[in-house]
Amino acid sequence: MPVVNRVPATGAVREIGIVHLGLGAFHRAHQAVYLQRHLNRHGQSEWGVCSANLRSNRTLVDQLREQDGRYHVAEYRDREQVTLREIGVLRQALYVGEGGADLELLLQRMAAPQTRIVTLTVTEKGYCLSPSSGQLRIEDPAIAHDIAHPQTPRTAPGIVLEALRRRRAAGLGAFTVLCCDNMPDNGQRTRQAVSALAALQDEGLKQWVNEQVAFPGCMVDRIVPAMDGESFARLEQQLDCHDRAAVACESFSQWVIEDHFPLGRPDWEVEGVQMVDDVRPFETMKLRMLNGSHSLLAYVGLLAGHETVFDAINDADLAHFIERYMAEEAAPTLDMPTGLDLAAYAHDLKARFANDSLQHRLRQIAMDGSQKLPQRWLLGAQRLLDGGRGVACTALGIAAWIHYCTQPPSGGPAPVVDDPLSATFADLAARFEGASLVDAFLDLGDVFPAVLSDRAAFRDAVQGAYGALVRDGISSLLHTFAAPN
Repeated sequence: MPVVNRVPATGAVREIGIVHLGLGAFHRAHQAVYLQRHLNRHGQSEWGVCSANLRSNRTLVDQLREQDGRYHVAEYRDREQVTLREIGVLRQALYVGEGGADLELLLQRMAAPQTRIVTLTVTEKGYCLSPSSGQLRIEDPAIAHDIAHPQTPRTAPGIVLEALRRRRAAGLGAFTVLCCDNMPDNGQRTRQAVSALAALQDEGLKQWVNEQVAFPGCMVDRIVPAMDGESFARLEQQLDCHDRAAVACESFSQWVIEDHFPLGRPDWEVEGVQMVDDVRPFETMKLRMLNGSHSLLAYVGLLAGHETVFDAINDADLAHFIERYMAEEAAPTLDMPTGLDLAAYAHDLKARFANDSLQHRLRQIAMDGSQKLPQRWLLGAQRLLDGGRGVACTALGIAAWIHYCTQPPSGGPAPVVDDPLSATFADLAARFEGASLVDAFLDLGDVFPAVLSDRAAFRDAVQGAYGALVRDGISSLLHTFAAPN
């Protein structure tokens, strides 16, 4: 049994100053933890949180309401040491998913003078942007609804915009919009989504948004696996924690934020948050080193028969493959501040992946690949090719992704792929095979930018990797990567 350090929630929340969109496990284990530590330290705070679930899961909202917003975060250093932290900074939980009745309450809360920051963790697809171009997907049915019915929005950009419209009408200053999702230039991409939607509704509102609303970028880092029955049972048995709203995560946590908050902010730096002028180097490092490696572990690891990150990183050939990717195809694409050691960062990442207490499922990481690949692999691959470097690891990752999206397990049913383009993948799999299938995937403009997919060197690398994967199998291929260069 692990040694448990129990940290109760203390202090009093005077008012709600932050509204968060995306009441998921990551928000509860990351941003809310920093705010609770801030509250514990100061004894009182004007930075209480209202969090809204934008998806179809109402159970969590009901659970948190029953518990007066309180829940627990289990921070695992390893199997032997864990901190069980009580969180009490969440003062209002709302549900605006399918059939949700709290949309008006959410908009009122966002338009209230006390709300000075709106944060988001709605995943990459939640911004309704094309992953390859970054442009608003006006053909998305939810965006079409928000254009036609701006006062009853369904999307995160639509909700933010309607709340800003109300503040403008009331003569209030604009709250700061802080995206906490894994996207390159996430502040600017969020601005693009909101501004582009405003342009389709009200040109004057668009101008006000562009002039008045701050969209600082940030980088968030903490491994937070999805909770399942096994996870809750472990918390009950090991930690005597009987909380169906609890979250388990690693002990490591990092938050880097561009310091631009016109209406004020918590003194996050006291809790270890890095407040910087430009977050992009940190953001790109995390996307390509950590997230890129995670995606490789997911698609290649699943093909190799593994179920968790721990299992995959303990496959010696797969671990060497990840080391090569980080050293040869991720690190060379990064321009980091002086003094940041990428080799040490890569070493620490491997140690984090090997935390056997998390049971991080590869299928969770494999979700929404079409939305994740551009920023995790493709932008880096383009830079590598521009510099005359190879993309062998990335090419195998893309080949494994195509295989994952189209090939049923041996003797099993067709795969269930959790991705906005799953219907497109199924159609391509029904019409093409082999090299033609790879070409069809590389022609997906929503995923692969033409500047990359039109390059013969890139197509040849992916075609070669896919052909070798089908011909030789993943174990044989990984063994070749493990051989000395």
